[in-house]
Amino acid sequence: MKDLFSVEGKTAVVTGGSRGIGEMIAAGYLSNGAKVYISSRKANACDETAKRLAEQFGGECVSIPADMSSVEGIDAFVKELNERESSLDILVNNAGVAWGAPLEEFPELGWDKVMNTNVKGVFFLTQKLLPLLEAGNSSEKPSYVINVGSIDGIKTPRFDNFSYGPSKAAVHHLTRVLASHLVRRNIIVNGIAPGPFPTFMLSAGVGGGGDVENTDWDEVGRANPRGRVGTPEDIAGLAIFLSSRACGFTIGDVITCDGGTVVS
Repeated sequence: MKDLFSVEGKTAVVTGGSRGIGEMIAAGYLSNGAKVYISSRKANACDETAKRLAEQFGGECVSIPADMSSVEGIDAFVKELNERESSLDILVNNAGVAWGAPLEEFPELGWDKVMNTNVKGVFFLTQKLLPLLEAGNSSEKPSYVINVGSIDGIKTPRFDNFSYGPSKAAVHHLTRVLASHLVRRNIIVNGIAPGPFPTFMLSAGVGGGGDVENTDWDEVGRANPRGRVGTPEDIAGLAIFLSSRACGFTIGDVITCDGGTVVS
């Protein structure tokens, strides 16, 4: 019972791990004894974040830059990971993008970019990492997949980002579909639907221009039932639960982490 929430000694992949929610989850894993691989499209940012996280939280954090919106980018990531690891305990599909434009002007490019990254990337990365996720797992020691959706996939989004909410709703249902297929292969799949966190994406949405450090998060948080935005501990704690023994019988769920936004 005392090790219910342990991830010590596990190996995890966190996509979109160079900033935002992905960085927060990676930090949580590192702090609790896991080895973490992070990826993002921008190689320099990915490398810098991996180095900083390892120095700040300890443990081993490895950067593998990759574009998760294309099968070619996913194949390159999987190839390098296979050269480094013979098995994988945790996959966090967090990489995601948004696109904002008025309804009459919303472009096909914005639609396709969001759907390719947020939905197609989740499916094909999971598919291609199945051999690593199954290697060494068992009924008593399952591997875990966490898909990061959004409360915008549950409720109507505030912003004019017309492909984002539908893409996250698709991630939520894909989570249930994958969970039903993989549970008998000792792979436990669940999802997280985050609300407001101090990220580049939300900063851009609320008028902060993506400047996370100087966005007035206190003002943003006042609109939330909890009176604040989310913290790294909030999202990392949920991710750790969803990839530990404590989550041995929770299958195909999508858990909100939003300070009560949806229920309120």
